[in-house]
Amino acid sequence: MSNWFLLLCQFSVIGFALVAGVFLAFSDFVMRSLSKADGHGGVEAMQIINREVFRVVFMALFLGLVPVSAALTVYAIVVLSGFDSALIALSGLTYVAGTFGVTVVFNVPLNQKLAPLDHSLPETERFWRHTYLPRWTFWNSVRTVASVMSSLLLLLGLT
Repeated sequence: MSNWFLLLCQFSVIGFALVAGVFLAFSDFVMRSLSKADGHGGVEAMQIINREVFRVVFMALFLGLVPVSAALTVYAIVVLSGFDSALIALSGLTYVAGTFGVTVVFNVPLNQKLAPLDHSLPETERFWRHTYLPRWTFWNSVRTVASVMSSLLLLLGLT
């Protein structure tokens, strides 16, 4: 294993874990807290969060790990061999499919449906309580597990 690849792997273990931590916070207490906000405060707060998430630090890490994951996977398949290479490749695939893919297919469409809604309307409250909160949190929990698994698989592949 080359030095640059080892360094990339070490950065990725930390990156996967950091992304998992953000997602875990949302699944564990942020969404529950927003669901308990008085009136329509939870909806409004989530609309703001969904706009603010595009800040540089989180997005650079979240999106930057996609090509890194692809590189880990390709390198592990083409250059490395054995069980360790399979773990490293699987870590990259898990991040791309289970973290990024789930985000694109499930969480982002829910965010897009929530974004234009008037948070003071009863229909918005129904969507928030009966559709958005349970579905978004479920898929966010899937992203959390996928990010943790990516970090764990890569760590095991390196040891």
